[in-house]
Amino acid sequence: MPSGPAPAPSGSRYDEQGRNGRGGGRLAWVGELVVVLGMLIGGLLTVFGVASIVAAVFDLAPASADSEVVFTDPVAELAMSLVSLAIGIPVVLFGARQVGKRPAGTVSSVVGRLRWGWLGRCAVVGVPLMVLQLGLMIAWTWDDEPVGDVGGGFPGWSAFAVSLAVVLALVPFQAAAEEYVFRGWLVQVIGRAVRSPWPAVVLASLLFALAHGFGELSGFVLLFYSALWWGWLVIRTGGLEAVIVMHVANNVIAFGLAAGFGALDDTSTAADAPWQAMVVELVFAPLYCLVIARIADRRGIARVSP
Repeated sequence: MPSGPAPAPSGSRYDEQGRNGRGGGRLAWVGELVVVLGMLIGGLLTVFGVASIVAAVFDLAPASADSEVVFTDPVAELAMSLVSLAIGIPVVLFGARQVGKRPAGTVSSVVGRLRWGWLGRCAVVGVPLMVLQLGLMIAWTWDDEPVGDVGGGFPGWSAFAVSLAVVLALVPFQAAAEEYVFRGWLVQVIGRAVRSPWPAVVLASLLFALAHGFGELSGFVLLFYSALWWGWLVIRTGGLEAVIVMHVANNVIAFGLAAGFGALDDTSTAADAPWQAMVVELVFAPLYCLVIARIADRRGIARVSP
């Protein structure tokens, strides 16, 4: 039997893309899991190591050796963090092709590539919806902690422009990488061992929520709940495009606001979200997913391998 990359049989769901008969025996998925996880950890350590050297050479390191940051400059620290997560994209694509023996593009969608036209249509729906969702959340929590009181205030136009450039250049890759790892590759690896997509979706959603750290219970529920809906949408539409749109929109707006209010050094994550954000998410996550699923049906977006 040839050992090169091969797609899954026609009619395979998104989570079944690893079932191409080229990945080895029944437990071969464990090997892919171990290799890719090892590469992800190695990539993170490499980025942090290089960043530490750069910080030391250019005198950007904090004075205290016990500091939790690598750079004293919050923009440089943000850039390092975004790059360290963005490496997830090439790592999982490499793992799918070289270890899973399937075309790397099948992690993007069942047609073997990222469907840019479909991604654009999802953006037309998702970006305004995300703006509305975050606007409602900010308005609801304004009396608790006015946005203008967050951070050190507007940093000035030149500093804001630099911060915004970093956000626009790197956040799309960081957000997409999280989708490629949790909603994409991990679901497909587990899908090599189980028949139903839902054990993989649930486990990947749980890990996604835990990866954001331990904060408020409301934040954990928000992350886990939205991840379940997004996992369903990936299976329903046969690809990552629709969830990449929402993740990128959410993160760009959030980091953009933080840059505007001088709060890029804020270490809180979605795990620290208040209960109001959770309530808003309970409505907007299914709203977006059901609308996109309806549009996908009308436009004949492939849900299984052609």
